[in-house]
Amino acid sequence: MFRRALSLLFLVWAIGFLWFVVALPRPAEEGVTTDAVIVPTGGPGRIARGLAVLAEGKAKKMLVSGVDPEVRPQEFAAEFGVAPREMACCITLGYAAVDTRSNAAETAKWVAQNEVRSLRLVTTDWHMRRAAGELDRTLPGHVTVIRDAVRSQPNLRTLFLEYHKLIASRAAGLIDL
Repeated sequence: MFRRALSLLFLVWAIGFLWFVVALPRPAEEGVTTDAVIVPTGGPGRIARGLAVLAEGKAKKMLVSGVDPEVRPQEFAAEFGVAPREMACCITLGYAAVDTRSNAAETAKWVAQNEVRSLRLVTTDWHMRRAAGELDRTLPGHVTVIRDAVRSQPNLRTLFLEYHKLIASRAAGLIDL
């Protein structure tokens, strides 16, 4: 009986991992607009995609969550070619987050302060499910979240680690209920 249960558990894990690898989230559909765009730091192309969303008028404000406390707004602006006026009006650098869960907490606080009703989550494709899950548990139900995945070429190690982080995140979500 124990061997069957263990075999079933392994089979579920393996099928889940295969699904995770084969069906990575995709970019959002063209033409979708939201009140704001949220970009957790950590992966290449995320901030550039968030800035493109702003430039295209698909969002009015942007929160970059999890910025290193040593990064000043002027440095960020210089690094990404952001005009001072755009920095002042439209981009908030969030320094409170250190991981995906605290990205969600930082985002929820910012969303409440800015009366955001819809947001576009921009993160790497392999990170999207976990980041969106944390946001779903943290944000009020009236806030719509559009997933906009940045395509990447993750290696097997990255996928393996992220799959297990997703499982842990979902388990933690069940415990928090």
